[in-house]
Amino acid sequence: MAKKAAWLDTAAGSMLAIADEEALYLLEFAGRHGLKQEVERLRQKTKSTIVLGYTQPIRSIERELNQYFEKKLRKFNTAIFFLGSPFQKQVWEELQKTPLGETRSYSDIAVAIGRPSACRAVAQATGANQLAIVIPCHRVIHANGKLGGYAGGITCKKWLIAHEKECQSKGIAVHCKIALS
Repeated sequence: MAKKAAWLDTAAGSMLAIADEEALYLLEFAGRHGLKQEVERLRQKTKSTIVLGYTQPIRSIERELNQYFEKKLRKFNTAIFFLGSPFQKQVWEELQKTPLGETRSYSDIAVAIGRPSACRAVAQATGANQLAIVIPCHRVIHANGKLGGYAGGITCKKWLIAHEKECQSKGIAVHCKIALS
């Protein structure tokens, strides 16, 4: 089954979206280290070809990202597909519970999923997230309050957190619907 890929221009920079007609599989910043390998892994895991074009989920996430950056989005409704191990999926589901404008540490996430000694594994799962912004890995920081790494770059992570704090002050909540997993 073919998946389609499109470049999206956002306020945080160019992003690559890959989806089939049902769900979004990948949303990554153009400058992400290893993006080419990440796309190839997706292609192999889904046993699909990836061609340029748009699908309904890509059009949906493009519209929702514009609303998110305009501080108008109340809820991500684009269907997403988690492509990862059961542990990664558990971490990604927990990341979605982090409220807009707030941050959690890797250890907070590890405790929340009932694996308090799994901080490093949580950090690895967070880094393996293929749905930037939608699965808010940018809201995860070190226990000492330092931002840590981010696929879109540390400047982008800092900007996204500040953007969401501003949205929070306006009473906007961001959530996402998981249609498939």
